[in-house]
Amino acid sequence: MIVTVDAVGRLLSARGDHDHVLSEGYACIKGLETPAIHNSPERLLHPLKRKADGTFMRLPLEDALDEIAQKLRVIIDRDGPDAVALFRGTQNYSNGAASYMVRYFMQAIGSPCFFSTMTIDQSAKWVTDERLGTWAAGRHRLETADVFMAFGYNPLLSVQGGYGFYVNNPAKRMREVKARGLKLIVIDPRRTETARFADIHLQPLPGEDATIAAGMLRLILAEGWDDTAFWTRWAPGVPALRDAVAPFTPDYVARRARIPEELFRAAVKIFAQESRRGITMTGTGPDMAMHSNLANHLIESLNVVCGRFPREGEAVANTGVLEPLKVRRAEARSPRRSWEKGHKSRIRNTGQLMGEMMCGVLPDEILMPGAGQIKSLFCVAGNPASVFPDQRKTVAALRALELLVTMDSMMTNTAKLSHYILPPKLMFERPDGPQIWETVSSPKPFVQYTPAVASPPAGSEVCDEWYPFWGIAKRLDLPIVFNGAPLDMDTPPSSDHLLDLITREAQVPLSEVRKHPGGFTRASVPATIQPPRPDCTGAFDMAPADVVAEIAELVREPFSDADVGGFTHRLAVRRMREVLNSSFREVPAIRRRVPFNPVHMHPRDLTSLGLTDGDAVYIVSEHGRIAAIVKVDTTLRAGVVTMSHGWGGLPDEGKGYEEEGANTNLLVSLDKDVQTINAMARFSAIPVRIEKANAQALANDMPMEGAALDGGSQKRVARGH
Repeated sequence: MIVTVDAVGRLLSARGDHDHVLSEGYACIKGLETPAIHNSPERLLHPLKRKADGTFMRLPLEDALDEIAQKLRVIIDRDGPDAVALFRGTQNYSNGAASYMVRYFMQAIGSPCFFSTMTIDQSAKWVTDERLGTWAAGRHRLETADVFMAFGYNPLLSVQGGYGFYVNNPAKRMREVKARGLKLIVIDPRRTETARFADIHLQPLPGEDATIAAGMLRLILAEGWDDTAFWTRWAPGVPALRDAVAPFTPDYVARRARIPEELFRAAVKIFAQESRRGITMTGTGPDMAMHSNLANHLIESLNVVCGRFPREGEAVANTGVLEPLKVRRAEARSPRRSWEKGHKSRIRNTGQLMGEMMCGVLPDEILMPGAGQIKSLFCVAGNPASVFPDQRKTVAALRALELLVTMDSMMTNTAKLSHYILPPKLMFERPDGPQIWETVSSPKPFVQYTPAVASPPAGSEVCDEWYPFWGIAKRLDLPIVFNGAPLDMDTPPSSDHLLDLITREAQVPLSEVRKHPGGFTRASVPATIQPPRPDCTGAFDMAPADVVAEIAELVREPFSDADVGGFTHRLAVRRMREVLNSSFREVPAIRRRVPFNPVHMHPRDLTSLGLTDGDAVYIVSEHGRIAAIVKVDTTLRAGVVTMSHGWGGLPDEGKGYEEEGANTNLLVSLDKDVQTINAMARFSAIPVRIEKANAQALANDMPMEGAALDGGSQKRVARGH
């Protein structure tokens, strides 16, 4: 982006850079509104400490760190390092130095209690990597693909890409690959922005992704559209998987997912028979619904059965700049099933994935007394009070903490509950550079270093997001080893020094990248996919016992939600272009466009319920109830309602719906419909009923904890926890 600042470094404007190699001038509304975020009157500019009456007082940063370190020392000495936890929010991933520092801080403390947003909406992908296995050379990339199939994935809105779908200018990229002849298949209950480009759009009930994928596998193997030579060598468990998915006939899939059978067959034929290159991927749609782990396993199994991976001798498209040069081999990596080893949560004996604990156990880990109880939590650029499942339980847990420290620039729901709030510098006030997953997020070797171009507001005391963790570790006499290098614990490092440590094994030194303010591009180092190692024994595990058991459980489920509680619709959570989870809602331009999160409904459903656009309704699940305003949406299929999650204030805070919106996580339970392995709650595809409400409900609605339908009637009963 191109930004302008005034003489004192105040950010004035931001716009897309038409000369940029990747974006070519594209910028989303959140980026364009960056000056409003930097200069917002609601921005927190000084460290705050909560007083006994719940109000906050200013205190100098170093004093705040002194107090936090003192309280943390008491907790660690009394209860051990496992009593300290850290939650990393989405925004921390885009802060190079800080995203590394939080990991090394927790390692210095010796606590395994590291949590992140990855286990809120994407952990099924990690489960699949660890239970199915991976291909060492990566996947087919979109720029060379014949086909792409997206399950609940809408990159034109989410601006989340990879493996050839570059989202720096998503609509332009989509038009380019379609003009080249790419066949696009989209499976989504809504005619999304991406689905408008689709050759085939299957519009199922939400939560039936596992059903559809199982049926696709059955049909492919029955018709002989698979890559037998590939899976015979690398996935010998395919015959067992074929037996497991035998019940998922095209007729069964069509009836259960409520999609046309002929369209289902056509989609499978395009993907498996008529195409030779191209993959299927999931977004958060399948990953946040029931059977999320199974759905992801089966969807990724489609790539395995069809052999959609780069082979020996193929060119490596992007060998990277700052990432170390890697040898890519055409071989499978066996699943590690790491959750079965190492540290286990006290809740359901849940293990770790990729070195992280599961967000679904955090509230109970705080609330359950006994050895190992979490007493202190650091929240970094995240807002668990708004985005965790079962908001009431989550908020009760956060209130119960002995020490809650939040790093955020706004008074979020989590910040309101915190003992200390430490406001960080924002994106244009700090240097940054290393990109995450640079080799799969760019078509060519490209990285960009961005120096700090704006100054923090005059008189403020904001700090680099990594600094409090260095400062607390210093006070606790804990050395930090940062990417293999011990830090000087007497003199704080600079952000640039930390970036240099992150990239010290780079192919091109960061010092060279810094010389190119518009970004550094180079020709890809000539490289090809290498043959498998002679002693390679890796293989995909297509049908482990737990996957087979989950398939059998899926088959036993009733088709209709009405059979299990009298519910008439399924609620799917959806993204909004203007916000990212609970972020950016405070921006005036965005607030004017989307002051709250409406419930989107198909016109046919409005008619059948006697509703019109703009009416007030209650949305009732087995677990709770929220109020919302109806917005007609012809892109939905009938029987499905959608809302954006992460909205709403604190439960019982007294703010009206039209001021804060409603939190869909009040409809979500942490005690039922929770996935094994990753403790994933049912955030989406929730069975619900829609009740007409009056306008007063929007001002005074008090969601009932554990509210449920009693025998399908209007009577409400309270279920205790």
